Amino acid sequence: MQEAELGYDIILPCGTLTKELGAVTAFPCERRASPLRHFDYLQSSKMATPIDIEVKELDKRASGQAFEVILNPSSQEVKGDFPLSTPKKKDLSLEEIQRKLEAAEERRKSHEAEVLKHLADKREHEKEVQQKAMEESSNFSKMAEEKLNQKMEANKENRTARMQAMNDKFKEKDKKLEEVRRNKENKDEEEN
Repeated sequence: MQEAELGYDIILPCGTLTKELGAVTAFPCERRASPLRHFDYLQSSKMATPIDIEVKELDKRASGQAFEVILNPSSQEVKGDFPLSTPKKKDLSLEEIQRKLEAAEERRKSHEAEVLKHLADKREHEKEVQQKAMEESSNFSKMAEEKLNQKMEANKENRTARMQAMNDKFKEKDKKLEEVRRNKENKDEEEN
């Protein structure tokens, strides 16, 4: 089994790597390839070559080494794949302009219809919510009225029952008083 060589993980800040100048930081890690093989992808992207790279040792510690990798300007000009100017617009015919205007009008009408439909749906929903709120309010009022009527009926029945009980009690007392009076009268008559 081969022993792993010391390689370097390169941290590249996004968007800052250019062919003119750039600085990146490398941290040690174990690799089977040499440190410069990390830069093979640079050759394929035509941004830099291993000759364009300068590596400076910054710090050497027991925990590892720190390097600064400097990308020098390339000696040869790299030509970009993108044209510098935007492509010229072709001249539109009257029919094409008319077709585009009609398509724009269709889109506008479609958008307007969609907005109107959305507003109609919203109004319908608001009506449903109002109707439901009115029904719930009506139901609550009916239930409250029924409860109040039941309470009043129960109070009336209780009052009637109490009055009846008091009347029965008074009648019973009247009977006893009448009986006592008769007994007294009978006693008085017997004594006479």
